[in-house]
Amino acid sequence: MDKKVLFEEIQYLGFNKSSFVLRTILALFSFSFYYWSDNSNLSIGSGDLFFVIGLLIIAISLSLIYIKHFKTQIINGSVILEGIWTARKVKIELSSIKSATKERYSRFLFSKSVYNLHSKGAIRFYTRGTDCAKLIDKDGLIYYIGSQRANELVHEINKQIKNNQ
Repeated sequence: MDKKVLFEEIQYLGFNKSSFVLRTILALFSFSFYYWSDNSNLSIGSGDLFFVIGLLIIAISLSLIYIKHFKTQIINGSVILEGIWTARKVKIELSSIKSATKERYSRFLFSKSVYNLHSKGAIRFYTRGTDCAKLIDKDGLIYYIGSQRANELVHEINKQIKNNQ
C-alpha cells in the first residue's frame, strides 16, 4: 500500500514554555548566587560551582531544542503519533473519528509537555502552542493533539473523515 504523508509536524522538548521558564529561572538563580558569593565577605568556596551549574543549565536548555518530543503524521487514513525513544507509537484510525475541531489547548499560560496522557476522560499529546485538534471517536473517547499548525491538522483530518464516509 502506498504510504503518502498528508501532514507531518515534529515538536521539540526545548520549546515548551513552562520548562523553558523554569530552566531560565534556575540559571538566573545560579548566576546570582555566584555573583553574591564573589561580592560578599563570606568565604563560601562554592561560588564557582554556581557558575558551572548555571552554564550547565543553559547548555542543557540549548540541547533540548534538538530533542524530538513527538511527531504527528497523517498517513493512509490514520493519525500516527511517534514519541521519543521508548514511547510507543499511537495510531488513531480516522474511520473511527466522528468529529475533529480546533480548540484552545489550555486556559493556563503554562502547560506541561505530555505524550499519551490519559486524564479526565481524554488522551492528551502536547508540547507547545495554544491550539490543539480535538478528536472525538465513535465510542466517545476524546483526543487532544497539540499542534503549532492546528488549522492544517484539523482541515486534513476532516478531509480524510469526509473521504471515508
